[in-house]
Amino acid sequence: MSLGNLLQSGDWKGEKHVPAILSVDSVKLGESVEVKVHIGEEIPHPNTFEHYISWIKVFYQPKDHKFPIEIGSYNFSAHGESDIFTEPLVVTSFKPSKCGKIYALSYCNIHGLWEDSKDLVVEA
Repeated sequence: MSLGNLLQSGDWKGEKHVPAILSVDSVKLGESVEVKVHIGEEIPHPNTFEHYISWIKVFYQPKDHKFPIEIGSYNFSAHGESDIFTEPLVVTSFKPSKCGKIYALSYCNIHGLWEDSKDLVVEA
């Protein structure tokens, strides 16, 4: 079995585990694009000692590029220590040189790996 068979996806508006990718649909060449990834954008994900999001990774795959490029990796470590719980939300930015696709992966300690993607147009 490949790792791809373990990835789960869905509409983040109806599933609390899907990483919601919130960004513009297009950006001018040379400009930064801000990307927000949130688990539980519409339906809050429980962040408890027993059930939490461990990490989120963000990738960008430029058109005609063989592999995605990792933009960032974000670990969430506060799962109830001293009653502090990390909120699974990241904001990052990057300057794409060509059109492509933004990918986000997340890991829930109970429900496994989740993915989402969004196309990005880079205008000359």
